[in-house]
Amino acid sequence: MIEVIKKVVNRPQATLGLLAILMILPLVIKSDYLVHILITVGLYVVLSLSLNLVSGFTGQLSIGHAAFYGIGAYVTALLMLRLNMPYWATIPIAGMITAMFGLILGLPTLRLQGDYLAIVTLGFGEIVRLVFLNWDKLTRGPMGLPGIPSPQLGSLIFTSKIPFYFLILAISVITVLFMVRVAESEFGLSLIAVSHDELAAEAIGIPTLRAKLLAFVFSALFAGIAGGYYATYISFVSPDSFTFMDSVTILSMVVLGGLASIPGVVIGAIVLGLAPEVLRFMADYRMLLYGALMVIMMIYKPDGFWGAKHRVRNAVLKNLKINRTRVKRGETL
Repeated sequence: MIEVIKKVVNRPQATLGLLAILMILPLVIKSDYLVHILITVGLYVVLSLSLNLVSGFTGQLSIGHAAFYGIGAYVTALLMLRLNMPYWATIPIAGMITAMFGLILGLPTLRLQGDYLAIVTLGFGEIVRLVFLNWDKLTRGPMGLPGIPSPQLGSLIFTSKIPFYFLILAISVITVLFMVRVAESEFGLSLIAVSHDELAAEAIGIPTLRAKLLAFVFSALFAGIAGGYYATYISFVSPDSFTFMDSVTILSMVVLGGLASIPGVVIGAIVLGLAPEVLRFMADYRMLLYGALMVIMMIYKPDGFWGAKHRVRNAVLKNLKINRTRVKRGETL
């Protein structure tokens, strides 16, 4: 699996081939259970990539990412149930409201790092969950919000899992393209500089406070979009769906995949997303083996599935390709 993804990253033609396979896959397997697993993995890809902006690129330890996921889900559910808004209209609203909460969380944490920031994000996640649990008049508390309508595209109503699969595939592709664009931009380089040495970044003129704020905002934005998708896919949301353990799982995907690595995070989301299902035959020992595999991974490959050496090699190869293209253009001119 990892070798296949390496080839895809290094060859654009392989990327298009993989995308074509992913589009055909649900039509071939014809199993609702397997399609559901693929949808779950797609959700984890979006969530882990969004957290990677904060914990990977910026180096800020956040363990409350499930809160943004839940806010997006509840906003979408409430807009569709109470105001009868279509799903497509709720996407930008849920994204913007969740991004606003990302800004709210980012403001008081600008001067915090490491364990202190982790405690603040943990507290934020628990506060959001308790609001969902106790604001009965709005969220119905522990009973949750059932009967969330399915998305509708023209005359097509998403009644089966296949339309939902293609929707999460589109969201995942858009997320990957956005994160690649960020990684190759000046903003992405600023985030990496902040993660390595914030004082040095300030000394060379990088607006570190703005960089960290924007990282939180964009991270929350994509988590909110993923939450809105989850609400319509499951057609039910409750506080139990957005717990601390969900935040830890998403963070584990980022760390094990490779901090600040887009291919690595995607690999981490796929591996850890599939692991509980693959180990289901272990019954009561499944989570024990799952945890043991994570410990072994961190001991023997602490840099993640796609560590720094792969990112450096890809950067060198890309620069060589750019230089060759420039030389060829110079020859033709």
